[in-house]
Amino acid sequence: MLLKLDLTDSRPLHEQVAGAIRRAIAEGECAPGDRLPPARELSRALGVNANTVLRGLRALRDEGVLEFRRGRGVTVAGGADQRAELLQQAAALVAEAARLGYSRADLVELIRRLP
Repeated sequence: MLLKLDLTDSRPLHEQVAGAIRRAIAEGECAPGDRLPPARELSRALGVNANTVLRGLRALRDEGVLEFRRGRGVTVAGGADQRAELLQQAAALVAEAARLGYSRADLVELIRRLP
């Protein structure tokens, strides 16, 4: 799995780590059931602190994209590829709404009105 961070990106590094992993899953580099490299290995490859990587991994676990299993490491959750793609699209929608001057609350209201 080849992950890259954009050092010019203003988002916090842990969010960039999570986004890079989401993208790898959505693009098929990682499939459900695949095991991710250890956090220390990812941190060395990305040039960031291991705690930053762990924070990104925990966010993905909380979203249901990753599973943490004692003794087996971190694996991609079943259905994560579809979930990761949907999360990417949702993030893009939120960003576009903000660019157009809509708040998240406005966006939620617009979605609620959809048939």
